[in-house]
Amino acid sequence: MDTVHTELQALYQDFYADDPFVQITATPPQTKHTLGNNFCLIYPTVDVRTGRLIVISCLDNLVKGAAGQAVQNMNLMYGFNERTALEALALYP
Repeated sequence: MDTVHTELQALYQDFYADDPFVQITATPPQTKHTLGNNFCLIYPTVDVRTGRLIVISCLDNLVKGAAGQAVQNMNLMYGFNERTALEALALYP
């Protein structure tokens, strides 16, 4: 990874350091990486041909969507730990 990518990764990691459900990845994420969890995976990179920033993100919209967001907001509103009830896999066999 060249200097630009390393600096970009560090910038995003610093920005999201206090967000427990955001992870900055070193490789492009896939939706299967977020299946049944509340994480948003982010991969920032620069297109060397155009010099443009490209940001790829993945999430499970059934968990990170409205229901997961409602639980996370309720936790914050009532002073609970932001992660309460959101760290277990939301999958039923």
